[in-house]
Amino acid sequence: MSDSAAATPSTDAMLRVHVRGMTCAACSARVERTLGRTEGVGDASVNLATEQATVRYDPALATPVALLDAIRDAGYEPVVDQAELSVTGMTCAACSARVERALRRVDGVLDADVNLATERATLRYLPDVAPLTKLVDTVRAAGYDVLEGAERSDRAAAERERKDAELRELRRAVFLAAALTVPIFALDMGAMAIPPVGAWLHALVPMPVLAFAFFVLASGVQFGPGLRFYRKGWPALRRGAPDMNSLVMIGTSAAYGYSVVATFVPWWLPAGTAHVYFEASAVIVTLILVGRYLEALAKGRTGDAIRALMSLQARTARVVRDGTEREIDIGDVRRGDEVLVRPGERLPVDGSVVSGASYVDESMITGEPIPVSKRQGDRVVGGTINTTGALRFRATAVGADTVLAQIIAMVEAAQGAKLPIQALVDRVVLYFVPTVLVLAAITFGVWIAFGPAPALTLALVNTVAVLIIACPCAMGLATPTSIMVGTGKAAETGVLFRNGSALQSVGDARVIAFDKTGTLTKGAPELTDLHLAEGWDEDRVLALVAAVERDSEHPIGAALVAAAHARQLTIPATSDFEAVPGFGVRAQVDGTRVAVGAGRFLTQLGVASRGLESVAGDYAEEGKTAVFVVVDDAAVAVAAVADPIKPSTPAAIEALHALGLKVAMITGDDERTARAIARRLGIDEVRAEVLPDGKVAAVEALQAGGTKVAFVGDGINDAPALAQADVGLAIGTGTDVAIEAADVVLMSGDLRNVVNAIALSKATLRNIKQNLFWAFAYNTSLIPVAAGVLYPAFGLLLSPMLAAAAMGLSSVFVLTNALRLRRFAPPLAADVGGSKGARSGDPRGETTAVPA
Repeated sequence: MSDSAAATPSTDAMLRVHVRGMTCAACSARVERTLGRTEGVGDASVNLATEQATVRYDPALATPVALLDAIRDAGYEPVVDQAELSVTGMTCAACSARVERALRRVDGVLDADVNLATERATLRYLPDVAPLTKLVDTVRAAGYDVLEGAERSDRAAAERERKDAELRELRRAVFLAAALTVPIFALDMGAMAIPPVGAWLHALVPMPVLAFAFFVLASGVQFGPGLRFYRKGWPALRRGAPDMNSLVMIGTSAAYGYSVVATFVPWWLPAGTAHVYFEASAVIVTLILVGRYLEALAKGRTGDAIRALMSLQARTARVVRDGTEREIDIGDVRRGDEVLVRPGERLPVDGSVVSGASYVDESMITGEPIPVSKRQGDRVVGGTINTTGALRFRATAVGADTVLAQIIAMVEAAQGAKLPIQALVDRVVLYFVPTVLVLAAITFGVWIAFGPAPALTLALVNTVAVLIIACPCAMGLATPTSIMVGTGKAAETGVLFRNGSALQSVGDARVIAFDKTGTLTKGAPELTDLHLAEGWDEDRVLALVAAVERDSEHPIGAALVAAAHARQLTIPATSDFEAVPGFGVRAQVDGTRVAVGAGRFLTQLGVASRGLESVAGDYAEEGKTAVFVVVDDAAVAVAAVADPIKPSTPAAIEALHALGLKVAMITGDDERTARAIARRLGIDEVRAEVLPDGKVAAVEALQAGGTKVAFVGDGINDAPALAQADVGLAIGTGTDVAIEAADVVLMSGDLRNVVNAIALSKATLRNIKQNLFWAFAYNTSLIPVAAGVLYPAFGLLLSPMLAAAAMGLSSVFVLTNALRLRRFAPPLAADVGGSKGARSGDPRGETTAVPA
């Protein structure tokens, strides 16, 4: 769009944003020019000194997100912050929707998601336009509060303390309400249910006195434990955004107020309608409080996974500062501090060993049950347990930068996310409570106009039932509670969902594409076969080979030497070592001439293969690299080296096929090697000889026709393909770049967790659909029943007390159903984690079974 065209729209919005990366006037001019050409922008100015861009734009044609994208297109980075607020006081889906709407209306807020189950608001915002204090004030202006804490651990502890206090307060409220309600219910309903008891009671206590006693007890319930509904419901109603508290407040106030009039000024009411409903208002309040208490208990259990992860964090650390050993809070540890750890203690932060030797239990990260040896220079991870010796290490990552903190952050982010399926629920919740109020008014009007005598009484009862039975809570909790439990269970099984949408997209994938090296295979070559000419001893030949290869830098040579070490062979000394590029290596070993290399090396040396070439050909057909061994001008053996298939790979691919999924492999190997591996594993489609920059095109080809593709990889060169795929799964033992590009992280290299991730995704989505079906079916079927649609045909009306019980139980049902995911059993037993194998280098010889 031309500059002149860009200047035409009416500009009634302004955006100020800091821009990183500008170093000269040309930089600021480029940003200014790019912004000026963006549709809807009337004026853009960029100040290099303050590193700030000021844009005037028409909000009908441009959005802040589009303007930020324009800055990125120019090659610079706008300053965008992310924050997470712990919001207190939300009780239903209408509450979370109100907070979300309020935050999204704030200038400078790019995105806001409020999760009712986790009670958190996740924000992306421009700090120059909308400072965090302004966002906190916005939440408070909406009628809720924010729990502020500097550190994640501090905030988590404060949240736990708040929720425990809330649970205790709810328990007290339930007991007080029940203590005041039981006498009303027993005397009033008992008298109605058993006529002789009613006659005896009314003869003993005059009805006016009994009604006054009910008034006193019901008032204690209404304005004691029930006061919370007024404190939340009335401000919401006054702002024109009623919530569930408003419905309960109106419904119980109607029953209570009508009863007060019937007790003290009955002549205000038509003849024959002066009935009291104190038992209804009191029972409704009590049952709803019971429901909330059960709901709070269940919601507490949905966060067990996060609490279990946080329990792995040490509380204190022993550091050496200024030559003095001191114990400090873990939050005070600084990068570069020297930390001391005794046997049996948990490591407080990540670091590198400076001195000492020990074995560390890293099962919480790697899943390996055997403690790992740690010596000087080795990396250690916070949260793991030092088992034997004492260690001194230098802190390299503290606070939110530790591996454990990042895992917790990943799980929390996934739990707080919204799935695409939530969009419908959000739209319904937005209009649900106002719709219920309209239906309640219609119910009252219809019963007054057409109901039998006493019409006013029946109108009141049915209106209260409609107000009470409506339950936006069940709809609001249906998705987030399942996500919380599902992602928590995934973390326990070694699968980390980095965002909530991946929980849905993994289950939608129809093609699972794998990188080969380090993903399907171990990522490091190993000796797999050794075929000997007649009369030669295997250990003797392997010792000679290891002696020659010991000075080689090639990964195949390293594999042969490692095989000799594994057998604890004595490796003799060598002399006259020579590496012949592209062919092999040779040396003198104890007076014997030994050469090791490819088949063409034999030709160069003028040595006959003695029938070993057919064995080498068989190895090549299996996707292995053949290496010949020559001793004193005679070929004596052929060895096979390959990057071995991981033990978990065949079972994983078989299980994926059982699920009806197509399996593909994308590799840089030559066609013959790739086909050989595919045949062994039963892989459906192979894309071989793919260069690192061609993996994206390979994934795009698999996505042809709208096919959903999941890509599994571990290396730096896999990162673009992981980002291109509909969902990317990174091996947790792989590179940080791959993990950052992925949507899902498999903590170990065990590919059976791919199957487990898909199974858990499907189980979670199934659970969410069950919850949503219940929530919608409950409301759409019982609200008409509460309004009295069954009365003309069957003479049936729904008591407001039963409505209160049903409303409370509906939320409990949703939560209990979500908690069933905790019993999810992975279809394949897999390691929670695994150790990282070395990456291999370029191949040598006639095949490329050991790729670059």
